[in-house]
Amino acid sequence: MTAYEELLAFSKETAALSGVVETLGWDQETMMPRKAAEQRGDQFAALESVIHSRNIDPRVGEWLAKAEAPDAAGEAILREVQFNYDRSVKVPAALATEIARVTSVAQGKWVEARGEGDFKAFAPVLKEVVRLRREEGAALADSGDAYDALLEGYEPGTSSAQIAEIFDAMRPRLVALREKVLAQPEPAGVSGTFDPAIQLQLSEELAKTFGYDMERGRIDKAVHPFCAGHGFDVRITTRTNPADPFNCFYSTIHEVGHACYEQNVRDAYAGTPIGRGVSMGVHESQSRIYENQLGRSRAFTGYLFAKMRDAFGDFGIANEDDFYAAVNRVEKGYIRTEADELQYNLHIMMRFDLEMALIRGELEVDDLEAAWNERFEKDFGYPVDTVNNGVLQDVHWSAGLFGYFPTYALGNVYAGNIYSALRDAVPSLDDDLSKGDLSNASAWLGENLQQNGALYTPRETVAKACGFEPTAEPLLGYLETKFGGIYGL
Repeated sequence: MTAYEELLAFSKETAALSGVVETLGWDQETMMPRKAAEQRGDQFAALESVIHSRNIDPRVGEWLAKAEAPDAAGEAILREVQFNYDRSVKVPAALATEIARVTSVAQGKWVEARGEGDFKAFAPVLKEVVRLRREEGAALADSGDAYDALLEGYEPGTSSAQIAEIFDAMRPRLVALREKVLAQPEPAGVSGTFDPAIQLQLSEELAKTFGYDMERGRIDKAVHPFCAGHGFDVRITTRTNPADPFNCFYSTIHEVGHACYEQNVRDAYAGTPIGRGVSMGVHESQSRIYENQLGRSRAFTGYLFAKMRDAFGDFGIANEDDFYAAVNRVEKGYIRTEADELQYNLHIMMRFDLEMALIRGELEVDDLEAAWNERFEKDFGYPVDTVNNGVLQDVHWSAGLFGYFPTYALGNVYAGNIYSALRDAVPSLDDDLSKGDLSNASAWLGENLQQNGALYTPRETVAKACGFEPTAEPLLGYLETKFGGIYGL
């Protein structure tokens, strides 16, 4: 075999082991016995030790030096392997193993702390997670910024300074629009009790409507909705609330966006370093465009209104226009995952600043709850009522995912650009959505973005799909038009 062929075969084996880790993570969040957390942590640590040793195997460096790519896909594969190798060799094996063990345990501690509503019970293990991630960031940064080094792992080619510049441009217009909207009468919401079993039935129907292949996936319940896997095994989770069916439906549609990206990557790339989504920002662009620009559109909510009337009967909304306003209602709240499109990015901006401060040593875990509460009241204008609605609401920090949060807002920016291009390319979009027909939209997204996997860099992936370089303007214009219309501004 050539050096390229040997490298590719080795990389596929490593990817298969990483897939085992991902499936174990899915099991941990859905079906694993509660008392198995410590044992699962040991399993993660053992697997991470093997994977890390493969990632830093000297043969990888030797193969990279000799390998010649046979085509454009091969060049992208070498790019991705080089990126991963360069990062991996900087992180000591013992550190990588300990991170895997501690973050596994921490996720269980986070669930327990939420059950008790007690941040102090979670703080000790979070300190360990932060300490380890600071150490990892320092190792990756080569005397540079530790937070940027961690961010690079989720969004290659992007720095915290670039993210901050985007956020600084977005914040004034978002805040101004929110103030105008909240000054208007609030649309009525749904009323009644919504059977969780029926929610899950309709949730599965919606998943299929948006193109999720159930023969290569499944839907389960979890505390925090997520998507796991790639290729031929892509699983999603959702959650139910008897008083709020939108939580279930839009969590499902959101995760289906992630899942469809993974399911639609070219089969020829399966198991290779380009056989999955290129970055978390691009991934989030797919989940957000499915959930918001498509799923919360006036056209699709008309279709969903009829579905919900059939499933639940009268739920306090008289017509499609009122239902559209209810789905997109802007209101005071605490939970990022339940936030409306207008306020969602403000949640992300807050977390971005807090986690940067944690990694840079400017904020300590013992002060995190107070810092969260202070920042939330400053940004949103009212105090946090419970710790579960505050610092304990997200799973990300327990999982050690520092650098992940800003990619959510970057994904929204990308989605705004992609949606603009989609509307131009599919003139029948509104008519399709009103019938619950996502086939044309799904086909365009699959052909122009999803099938490419990591063939291109993140920004190239979006620019090629859109036909222009992405900026924040399409998203801001979309939000101002949409909410201006709903609230009569």
